Formats: sequence, C-alpha cells, structure tokens
Amino acid sequence: MLGNSSEPIRMVLPERGAGITDLTVRELLSRRELPMFQVRSSAFEYSGRIPVTFTADGPGISPPLNWLNVPRGTDCVALIVEDADSPTPLPLVHAIAVVEGGDGSLGVGALASEAATGVSTGLNSFLHRAWLPPDPPPGHGEHRYVFQMFALGPGKGLPSGRTALLEAVMHRGLAVGWLVGIYSREQPVKMDDMAESMDLPIEAPIFAT
Repeated sequence: MLGNSSEPIRMVLPERGAGITDLTVRELLSRRELPMFQVRSSAFEYSGRIPVTFTADGPGISPPLNWLNVPRGTDCVALIVEDADSPTPLPLVHAIAVVEGGDGSLGVGALASEAATGVSTGLNSFLHRAWLPPDPPPGHGEHRYVFQMFALGPGKGLPSGRTALLEAVMHRGLAVGWLVGIYSREQPVKMDDMAESMDLPIEAPIFAT
C-alpha cells in the first residue's frame, strides 16, 4: 500500500492524484441521469473521519455499511470504494463487491473474504478480492474515500473489476448512492477548509421522504 512504499517512491509521487472527477460515480453521472438512494455507516458520518480500526494503522477490517430506498426492480447492488486523492492516474480501488437484493447491509469485516452469504467480491487495485484498508502516504493530506453504490437491474455476469463495474452500471444502473469518509496520517483539517476543493457535497445528500 502507498503508505508503506519505500522513501524514493514516495518522493516522486505527485502532490495530488486522480481526484473526484475520475471517480466511477462521476463518470457514470456525466453520461446518465439516475435517482439517488441512501448509503450510510454506523462507524462514521458523511465526510467524517474513518476510524483507525478500518485502516492500515489498525486491524484494517472493512467498515459496516447499509443502504436504503433502493428502487423496485433492483436485482443486486454493486459497491466500489475509491480513493479520490490517491497519487495514481485513476482513483485507487479499495473494494468491489456485489450484494444480492435491494435494501441491505454489510457488517464489520464483511469484505475480508467471500464467506458472507449473498456477497461476491471483485478485485481491488492490488488484485485481491478483499478490502484494501486506507493507507495514505504520510504528509499527503486528507484523502477522500468514496463508497459508491449502484442499484443494478437484471443482467448476466457480475463485475469483477473497475472497468466491468462501470460497464454494468452504464447498462443496468437504476439508482446510485455514495458515502464519503476521510483519512490521513496527520491532524485532520476542518471540513470548512475542504469545501472549495471538494467536488461532492460537504453535507450529506438530502433525500425525499
């Protein structure tokens, strides 16, 4: 992971990488208009700091998630977690998973393997079918980890990587939701200071009731 890279590699990393505009959800919404559903975590709030437990500085297990108000006709829900600030050409993929059904949840550590019933895991950027815990380079600032979920209609095959997932949501996507978590290896900045550089809403999205 990036935080454990050798010093010579870290020294040539760019100050900022892919950015919010290259996230899967932004790429999708630039081509299609889709309704939204809610994505939440009991471990952190929208744009809140991800607890150390779920990062490379702790046990590195995956955080709990739940999603609500998925539209009728949803066959499964696809998840991709990307680091919008990774010093890479595209956002670093920390997890891909597909969960059967509509509204649902993932418990703590559910992305450690394919043991969870009804959950299929895809390949992260390190080509593992598991959660890749946040591990930003020291001194690289706040990294935004975006938990993007897509309600998919019926179709053949399950996306196993980023390209396949984007293709699936382009053709089968019914709705979208996301949750932003923050992590860094220094003191967190105030959220007000990030407002100008954040291209997703600082406040949690407002949904119709």
